[in-house]
Amino acid sequence: MSFRRITIDPTKMNGVPCIRDLRIPVATIVGMMAEGMNEKEILAAYPDLEEDDIRETLQYAAEALRERK
Repeated sequence: MSFRRITIDPTKMNGVPCIRDLRIPVATIVGMMAEGMNEKEILAAYPDLEEDDIRETLQYAAEALRERK
């Protein structure tokens, strides 16, 4: 699966998967959702994000877990 909105750059954030080079880690957004925040609240906390960023973040996290099998 191809992820256009997820970037991994070893020179930024130690290669942690982030959203569109914004230095917002995938794990941060997944964690916010796990704590009960909804998309609207996350977008308010991170105005540079878009709805599609959140959707792809969840898809990326799901794929990462599938690959661990």
